[in-house]
Amino acid sequence: MRFAVYSVSIICVVFIIQIGSTSAQDVEFDETRAWSYLLGQCELGPRPPGSKAHQKCLEYLQSELTKFCDTVHLQAFMGENRASGEVYNLHNIIGKLGPIRSRRVLLCAHWDTRPWADHDPDSERRQDPIIGANDGASGVAVLLELARCLSLKDPGIGVDIVLFDGEDMGREGHLDEYCLGSKWYAENMSYPYPEAVILLDMVGDAQLHISQELYSRMTSPGLLNEIFAVAVQLGESAFDPHGGVGVYDDHIAFIEAGIEAVNIIDFDYEFWHTLADDVDQCSVESLGSVGRVILAWIYKRGEQR
Repeated sequence: MRFAVYSVSIICVVFIIQIGSTSAQDVEFDETRAWSYLLGQCELGPRPPGSKAHQKCLEYLQSELTKFCDTVHLQAFMGENRASGEVYNLHNIIGKLGPIRSRRVLLCAHWDTRPWADHDPDSERRQDPIIGANDGASGVAVLLELARCLSLKDPGIGVDIVLFDGEDMGREGHLDEYCLGSKWYAENMSYPYPEAVILLDMVGDAQLHISQELYSRMTSPGLLNEIFAVAVQLGESAFDPHGGVGVYDDHIAFIEAGIEAVNIIDFDYEFWHTLADDVDQCSVESLGSVGRVILAWIYKRGEQR
């Protein structure tokens, strides 16, 4: 997880939309399943590139996506940890539902965890790797459960679920060292390109509060308002339609490629980049809130022609 670059107060109008009879109402997002996916990742321990837990997590996530997606494959690339000089074999995990459809949306999160707890209050432990229950596991957990839901009922649109590697190896203040997986993916996309990208990052905070991330609001306001309108319709109060900080994150590579992309994130997280970012700071209810909103939005988007 990267940095909040600056904060601007933005108040926007959220348009209420109706979720029709062909929406996700026949499919229920199971927040307890999502929680089990969060626990499954965290039980492996910290999962920074180069660790045994990182390899085990790769196998776990690939196996789970394979249960629900029509196709799953790995996208290999190289990534350097500039702090240590080590170079790693990294992998984006890509699952596709409806792979032959030309209209597509892309849902994404990062699955690696930070190699060092550089914001930990204990200065003697700032070189220890973090569990990353919120910053890493939470977005992935929601996406795995979304994949299960979408496998049960055709959303009417192609869906790519991409888990990015090498997102969190950067040194503070060096933005070029972050988001390696999303940059590689965006630079190597093939047709058909997604018409919309939704990034889920740090969505498990027990005190969940998701405002409208600034870069998303500046570049993709229509898409962002669609999502927040669904949240209003569903009564998911964790979604706050006011402007928040700008966060350099995995959505930026897609924005730079000219694709609508938004970051669903609660960046006001006390335990960011600390050893306390564990399951005790997360909640099943937060995963459920985000999952229900994104699921309903996908079916709504699939109705469009």
